[in-house]
Amino acid sequence: MSTTAEQLKKAFAEKMAQAKSLSEFNELRVEFLGKKGVLTEALKGLKNLPEEERKETGKQLNLLRAEMENAISEKITACEEAARAEALSKIVPVDLTMPAAEKLGSLHPVTIIQREIEDIFRSMGFIIEDGNEVETEYNNFEAVNIPKHHPARDMQDTYYLDNGQLLKTHTSAAQNRILRKYGAPCKVLFPGRCFRNEALDASHENTFLQMEGMMVGEDVSISNLVYFMKLLLTEVFKREVKVRLRPGFFPFVEPGFELDISCLICGGEGCPTCKNSGWVELLPCGMIHPNVLTMGGVDPEKYTGFAFGLGLTRLVMMRYGIKDIRTLNSGNLKALSQFGTK
Repeated sequence: MSTTAEQLKKAFAEKMAQAKSLSEFNELRVEFLGKKGVLTEALKGLKNLPEEERKETGKQLNLLRAEMENAISEKITACEEAARAEALSKIVPVDLTMPAAEKLGSLHPVTIIQREIEDIFRSMGFIIEDGNEVETEYNNFEAVNIPKHHPARDMQDTYYLDNGQLLKTHTSAAQNRILRKYGAPCKVLFPGRCFRNEALDASHENTFLQMEGMMVGEDVSISNLVYFMKLLLTEVFKREVKVRLRPGFFPFVEPGFELDISCLICGGEGCPTCKNSGWVELLPCGMIHPNVLTMGGVDPEKYTGFAFGLGLTRLVMMRYGIKDIRTLNSGNLKALSQFGTK
């Protein structure tokens, strides 16, 4: 072996014997094999040697380079494995069957009430369905007896999409699809998110949730409608609630009613939530219009039915005493988490 290669090998062996830690082995790699390392410089100096000596010394230095790389890599791998084993030995065993110790999230108040209402109606034999948020103009309007150019469309400032569809303005948009799916008789509840270009205030949002129910069968009457509505409100509020039923116009029901409840925020005295009237509009309802049944493939001569559109977001406000509807879409965890179970 050439004098240069032999000297480098001896110096490297001595340094390797002294190195103990991962950082020391990395420093050794740089010292001998780095861009300005001693072995790299020795290889650069080959050009100054005679041709025969240059060839043999170059061969020996390249072999030495491979030996150094392998030796350092083995030591570094051993150090890393030792460090990993030490870290694992310090880990406290975790029982994965134990409940998590960290604070968990909570259900949104709308989700809590929605699930409660779904359970109430399931107990009465209703099927729970889910509607689309993007709907056709036909399902949202024509199929619920609101033809083109009907003035009722002016009541719902609608978000139209470029493809001709729209963001549904009410859960009634699912009525036709559900009637065609289940036919008659049927009892179906279908909650959903609705969208209108509303002027925002304490009781109006451009994104809100409704829950629509529909019962179709032989001899279904207004008495059935009133019974279900009273039962619903009693179960939700866990007490008797003062209500009033007044005539209301909705193209998809005949006759139509507005079921209002006494404002639970102010106790009926008047506040911004109830627009100082003491009453909150909660349950538009009525007997399904024969045209709607016909378009849904149901014979109106044989079957009748009722439908109601519950303002789910407003019901949540009454249940929890939330004064501003915008709180529910705010993403304010401090405000919303106090209502949910942990």
